[in-house]
Amino acid sequence: MQIVAISDTHGKHHDVKVPDGDILIHAGDVTRGGTKEQVIDFLGWFAEQKHAHKIFVAGNHDFFFEQADSDEIFSIIPDGIVYLNDSSIEINGVKFWGSPITPWFNNWAFNRNRGSEIKKHWELIPNDTDVLITHGPPFGILDETVYGKRTGCEELLLRVYHVKPKFHIFGHIHEDYGSFTKGKISFVNGSVLDDWYEMKNKPVILEF
Repeated sequence: MQIVAISDTHGKHHDVKVPDGDILIHAGDVTRGGTKEQVIDFLGWFAEQKHAHKIFVAGNHDFFFEQADSDEIFSIIPDGIVYLNDSSIEINGVKFWGSPITPWFNNWAFNRNRGSEIKKHWELIPNDTDVLITHGPPFGILDETVYGKRTGCEELLLRVYHVKPKFHIFGHIHEDYGSFTKGKISFVNGSVLDDWYEMKNKPVILEF
């Protein structure tokens, strides 16, 4: 099974050269301003991709997904697209779990305070998760800003080390794009834009 991972397109999805694969995953920030119109444009593009399965989570820019009720959200999601919000799906025996949550910063969408508040979300991750999709990174792994600050979530890191998924896919920190493997866990920051919001990085291809 071939997984294609991207993140942080911020409305520039039409410029992404998406390689073929079985599953296409977007790890959030599908829009720049989080409006419904921007979300609909993204979903139309996402639906056109040829991958058999398409999964995404929202990000801190995607206000529509936090502000709208679930009926409105699912009424605009085309068939064949899976939206995960602290939820899971199983595909061909592979278990995926996704969340848009990130540590609080300037009151963006899906922000939670570090510590017990954000930990409640990570405790929902099933122990048998194979592919974990979060918008934000775990602390200390592909989470360094251009200013040298580590911005990932400490509680998420602890949960990932407990669950031990095969892949942990995220974005959020554009300038720390890349992959890193520790033990049996492969971490992927799939941000395709750099910190100037310019299209710079390629989608990441993973073999499950």
